[in-house]
Amino acid sequence: MTESSPVLSLATRENFLLDDRIRGVPPGTLGLDSSLVASEHWHPAHGRMSLPVLTVDEEAFIANRDLFLRYAREQGSVIAPHAKTPMAPDLARSLIEAGAWCTTVADIRQATVMLRAGLSRLIIANEVGGPGGANRLAVLVSAWPSAEFYVFADSIAAVNALAEAWRANATLPPLRVLVELGAGRAGARTTGEAEAIADAIAAASGRLLIAGVATYEGAAAQPDPGRTDEAISALLTMTADMFLRLRARVGGDTPLIVTAGGSVYFDKVVAALSPLVSRDSSATLVLRSGAIFFHDHGVYDRSLGALDAREGFAVGGFNASARNSFRPALRLWAEVLSRPEPGLAICGMGMRDVSFDQGFPMVLTIFRAGKQLPIARSEVFKLNDQHAFLTIASGDDAVGDTVEFGISHPCTCLDRYRVIFGVDAAGYVSHAFPTYFG
Repeated sequence: MTESSPVLSLATRENFLLDDRIRGVPPGTLGLDSSLVASEHWHPAHGRMSLPVLTVDEEAFIANRDLFLRYAREQGSVIAPHAKTPMAPDLARSLIEAGAWCTTVADIRQATVMLRAGLSRLIIANEVGGPGGANRLAVLVSAWPSAEFYVFADSIAAVNALAEAWRANATLPPLRVLVELGAGRAGARTTGEAEAIADAIAAASGRLLIAGVATYEGAAAQPDPGRTDEAISALLTMTADMFLRLRARVGGDTPLIVTAGGSVYFDKVVAALSPLVSRDSSATLVLRSGAIFFHDHGVYDRSLGALDAREGFAVGGFNASARNSFRPALRLWAEVLSRPEPGLAICGMGMRDVSFDQGFPMVLTIFRAGKQLPIARSEVFKLNDQHAFLTIASGDDAVGDTVEFGISHPCTCLDRYRVIFGVDAAGYVSHAFPTYFG
């Protein structure tokens, strides 16, 4: 990876000070400017970095980014990547610079983080609540009057709270509100409820604007794949119907967005909604995928395998394997601390360091003195707070070896780290990306 790579050539990339209180930073490091981190020649397998540590393969991230942007473009949609996955403004900004339409956040505080990073078109893909949340949002919009906000609403009560907050401050620009339909989580459950929400937005005397319709198809998933297909299809059909109803309300020239799409069923969203939106010159289909840019060795790898089984991914006009096209970008590195029994290794990482809600981390490689070793099959079978229990063939590793793990579920792994270290093709740290999970 070179300094000219698009993900890294950020004129406003945040510089900050690294010290040895941060995971990965070698002991004795005090006040190192993050812009100089590449000159330190850190590598997680070479013994200097404090372990455990999480890294992102920058080439894989860029490849995933460019591939998904191409896919969306060819399918007649745009992308608003969900920033909640890494909460790293530098990475969110890199997606915008590469062609993403907008940034998605989950709440008002996350919106503040992205606004301070210079990202000024935001979808708050969530309800903000009642009067308290509406008033806090009004304060934020007042502080950033030139920003473009979209917010979900799934009840008349939520719309009325927003309307009251906006009436109380006549200087606020009108707020764009997306009528949310849903199943399994938030969102209006019927078209009648959604129509009533739209009525309430229209009754806000111009302080609120009908901006389109939103949903999240992943929340409709069921344990049974057949029922999942039915539930998602029904939700997307209702979403399409509601879009047409909103279009009839606001007229043909008013811009509207239709937004859905995570990192598992985005193909279903495109199949159901892209043809509808393509017939409307004032409409935009917005996908909100986030984890796809990181991918993984677990739950998302399995999910893309299912997507391939339904032949849901195409680029360049041809079906392609999503599972083979997207690359896992995240790695967790830890040392072998103990070999207390034959066939058992204890590594220095655990539930405080890695995601485990969608499967345990997977052993990828073992390094000894910085050199990669051939290994037989090994797997994590238990995690404590700070320890991973590995089954491993006798003699395959020794105390002090470094193990490279793949992870399952980026969202619940990244939030354990204040800094994500970007590594180049040889595994050396090239950048440090700060995170803002709170």
